[in-house]
Amino acid sequence: MKKYVAECIGTFFLVFCGTGAIIINEETNGVITHIGIAITFGFIVMTMIYSLGSISGAHLNPAVSIALTLAGKFDIKQIAPYILSQLTGAFFASIILTLLFPSNNLLGSTLPQGSTVQSFILELILTFCLMLVILNTAFGSKDTAPSAGFIIGSTVLLEAMFAGPICGASMNPARSISPACVSGHLEHLWIYILAPILGALMAVPIWNFLNQQKIS
Repeated sequence: MKKYVAECIGTFFLVFCGTGAIIINEETNGVITHIGIAITFGFIVMTMIYSLGSISGAHLNPAVSIALTLAGKFDIKQIAPYILSQLTGAFFASIILTLLFPSNNLLGSTLPQGSTVQSFILELILTFCLMLVILNTAFGSKDTAPSAGFIIGSTVLLEAMFAGPICGASMNPARSISPACVSGHLEHLWIYILAPILGALMAVPIWNFLNQQKIS
C-alpha cells in the first residue's frame, strides 16, 4: 500500500506542477514561458524520483510500469494497482487545478499543433528515448544509478524543451488522460495513450541487446 500511495502522490505532483505551469503561463500571459514549463516538468520528475524512488521506484507513468514489466524489472501483478494509483493522483491534480482556475479551457491538455501523425511519431520517439534512459541509468551500472533522478529529469526537460511546442511532449498517458478528461478535450487523447506505451515497449528489446553486448 505504501508503494501505491507513493505513486499516487508522485503522479499528483507531476501533473499538478507540470500542467499547473502551463495553466499559470496562460493565465499570466506567458510569464513562465515555454522554457519555464519544460524546466518545471524536468525538475518535478527529478524531485519525485529522489523523494519517492526508494519507496515505489517512482514510475509516475503507466507506460514506464508496462515497459519495466516487459523488461523483467517489475512484477506483473503490480501493474494494475500501480496504473490505478498513477491515474488517481493525476485526476486529483487536474480536479484541483480546475477548481483553482475554472475559466481555463484546456487545463494543460496535450494537443497536436501539427498533424496527428507528426505528434504520434514524436511521442513514440520521445518515450522510446526516455525509457531507454530509464533502463540504462536506473538499472545500469552502480556508477549511474545514484544519478538516475537527475539524468531522467534532464531527459524530460530536454524533450519537453524542443518537442513540447509541436506535440506537447507528454511521454506519459496519466499526464495526458487526466487534463483531457477533466477539461473534456478527448479528441486526440488516443495519441498520448498509444504512442508512449508503444515507444516505451520498443525501448526494451534495444536495452536488452545493448545489455547483452556489454556482458559479452
